[in-house]
Amino acid sequence: GPEEFAISPNLELEMPQDLASLPTPTPGGNNLTDPNPKGDAIALLGGDPNRVTASRSGTSDGALWTYATRFGFDPNIRETVSEEDRRFRLVQGRFSQIKLFRVDRYNQIYRRQTLDAKKEVQRWRERGVSTPSMPAN
Repeated sequence: GPEEFAISPNLELEMPQDLASLPTPTPGGNNLTDPNPKGDAIALLGGDPNRVTASRSGTSDGALWTYATRFGFDPNIRETVSEEDRRFRLVQGRFSQIKLFRVDRYNQIYRRQTLDAKKEVQRWRERGVSTPSMPAN
């Protein structure tokens, strides 16, 4: 299928004159390479980058935010998922500590949770759902 990130133009990297003059990294904040990453992404997708605020992806997304968080949301989702993943792998890979050879058990553990994109698209198409972003083949 199409690779969404392959069409995204990247800004050229620049080497600063003095590495000591670089600002301290601010995770989630602006940086020298992408001063307005959300606005750039919105513009690439055909939206208005001027409608982006610092705290939200768009000032008119209130209805979307309300709908998406109707069952609540976890502001620490990354930590939560990381801990759930650790516990899941521990239970599913209980014999993964016994190793004769170096083996990556990740794919074995998550095999049942893997989606086959072609089968999934076919399943939705059989139900009459349009899938315009997926080629017909």
